[in-house]
Amino acid sequence: MIRSACNRASTRLSQVTFCPTSRYAAWQTRSQAAEVARPVPTSHGPSSRRSTFASSSSSIRYYSSSVSRQQASSSSSSTSSAVKSDARDYSKFDRLETRTFSIISHVDHGKSTLADRLLELTGTIPQDGSNQQVLDKLKVERERGITVKSQAVTMVYDYDGPREDFISAFDDGFAPKPGRYLLNLIDCPGHVDFSYEVSRSLSACQSALLVVDATQGVQAQSITVFELAKQKDLAIVPVLNKSDLPAADPERCSIQMEEILGIDTTLPGQEPLLISAKTGKGVDGVLRALVERTKPPPGVEDGKLEGREGPGFRALVFDSWYDQYKGVVSLVSIADGAVKKGDRITSCHTGKRYEVLSLGVNSPEMIATDVLRKGQVGWIIANMKDMSEAQIGDTFHLANEKVEPLEGFAPTVPMVYAGIFPIETTDFLKLEEAIQRLALNDRSVTVQRESSMALGQGCRLGFLGLLHLDVFRQRLEDEYGHAILVTAPSVPYKVTWRDGREEIVSNPIHFPDDSERKAKVNLLEEPMVRGVVRCPEEYTGEIMQLCAEHRGEQLDVSFPPSASAIRSVQMTYRLPLSEIVTDFFDKLKSCSSGFASFEYSEDGYAAGDLVKLNFLISNTVLDSLSIIMHRSKVMYNARQWTKKLKDIIPRQQFEVSIQATTGSKVIARETLSAYRKDVTAGLYGGHYERKLKHLNKQKEGKKRLKALGVGRVQIPTEKFLEVLDTRSKAK
Repeated sequence: MIRSACNRASTRLSQVTFCPTSRYAAWQTRSQAAEVARPVPTSHGPSSRRSTFASSSSSIRYYSSSVSRQQASSSSSSTSSAVKSDARDYSKFDRLETRTFSIISHVDHGKSTLADRLLELTGTIPQDGSNQQVLDKLKVERERGITVKSQAVTMVYDYDGPREDFISAFDDGFAPKPGRYLLNLIDCPGHVDFSYEVSRSLSACQSALLVVDATQGVQAQSITVFELAKQKDLAIVPVLNKSDLPAADPERCSIQMEEILGIDTTLPGQEPLLISAKTGKGVDGVLRALVERTKPPPGVEDGKLEGREGPGFRALVFDSWYDQYKGVVSLVSIADGAVKKGDRITSCHTGKRYEVLSLGVNSPEMIATDVLRKGQVGWIIANMKDMSEAQIGDTFHLANEKVEPLEGFAPTVPMVYAGIFPIETTDFLKLEEAIQRLALNDRSVTVQRESSMALGQGCRLGFLGLLHLDVFRQRLEDEYGHAILVTAPSVPYKVTWRDGREEIVSNPIHFPDDSERKAKVNLLEEPMVRGVVRCPEEYTGEIMQLCAEHRGEQLDVSFPPSASAIRSVQMTYRLPLSEIVTDFFDKLKSCSSGFASFEYSEDGYAAGDLVKLNFLISNTVLDSLSIIMHRSKVMYNARQWTKKLKDIIPRQQFEVSIQATTGSKVIARETLSAYRKDVTAGLYGGHYERKLKHLNKQKEGKKRLKALGVGRVQIPTEKFLEVLDTRSKAK
């Protein structure tokens, strides 16, 4: 359901037409008039409420900021020290003084940079110029420059009240009062592989900042995350970032928002905010908009903690992680009531009771508080030692109360599978424990044990995409220090047997070979995806050829409006998932000079002529190298891989046969010649039969090696990694 948003996004992008001539002229007229004198809107007509965009960002917005980052430093420093010196201040905010929001955007549109500026302006972190990706705490996030894990942080903002030109964005005329407000920010990933993280985080929010790059406009992932936010019924605050760059075109981006996203920028509370997250210009207007354009969490006020009056306590668990000293830490959003240290709470999922040992908020480090109230986002440590008890989507409530569980999260369906094995087979139990702890922090990963004749005990994991797999692997190495071996990725295939049974096969070992297929299988199907490629028009030919080589079926070609002067083309293809989990992304970036973007969503299954390719070393099947592929590519890959195996397998004292088979048919073979000791070197003269006797004795000894099993070929670990790298780059 999450990825299907990409499908709808591609259709809507292709249907948009762009004719900006008349509207742009009108916009210029309004901009020039605004530079002289900006009237206060007196009616609710489109002309009076249209936000004005000019080449100078100082004349644009209802929510403008004249406070630079340097000026804001002095005003927020006192707030910062007060908040941090008295952590209990966080527990004094009621529901009406709380806002919970998320930042959503396409990749590289400035989401993490905006979060840094918000933290600085609220005094949550010092303004020393060294703040970069403060909420991206993982090593993999800082190295790759992307957000892969949602983070929650609590800020305190001093709101000075509505300005003279304020118009309520709500039908009931809601207007906030001056004072201090508690802002809960949940920073979300931007890549489609982490859409489950986005969906979970949005469930704990009431509003979202939709950040769009003013130089690029609305992109495919912008539409995807926007639709996820609308499904959660969140209030959307559009923000145009990088508006200070020469290539920025706010007018055209605003038109895109109206035509593609359906955001009516003529209405109060929906006009885009122009900012520069890098310099901090206009970011104070974002904080003001969060208070004025969004409402507090719905519901009645909390009762007194002492008497437990009012609604019962309910909290949604939307994230968790394992701390080796504290046990399981649960990140929760308080839906009703309040909870304090010492309370006994119950899990709706397991029915077990726990005592609240500690609770608090992230600001951005963990700060303990006395109470968490309705609308707040914080962490709870409740003496939960078993990792399996921490369920994402669970509901916590007081032990002596009966409540209805909150709506949880739908389980994810993995798109890519891979086996993970320890380099040293004796380290399997340590590796399994590390995987379980990391999976606690990423519940979209599925885990099950598997065994390989070549690699020993390991785990087979399911992921939402290739980037998801690669990030999990790096986190496993960085955070737990494990040297691991990852098999080539595979996808789940559907097998329909002749007795009517349907089975999903994700491990090539369990896939029927040719002989079994003819006797027992009625239909083999492979998963398909609907992919949307967007690139400059000049790369159209190369990308079409690439998609054709990967068995892609072209569905649509369109030329959507672009926020830049370069004309873009958007192509929609239906592709087998197995074709894009290899090196498709690398080839796409190569043939487009890095300018192409690719988003995909699942698109059901389709019948395919699929076969299982096995590799035999000295007539022994190497199960960890088995792979499923289309019959049209079997011969080429079989020849390439047998040659590669011949190059990397060490020579033995006996001849080694390397075979590639489909069923019982050998389709490629290489022979690794044996080391041969010169057993006749010590003979000086004599009859030829003396030499022949020694040679025959040597030959019989090599036969005995094979017969006793001593001749079994052992592939060194570093060589096996080369084999797997070859497989992952199959043609």
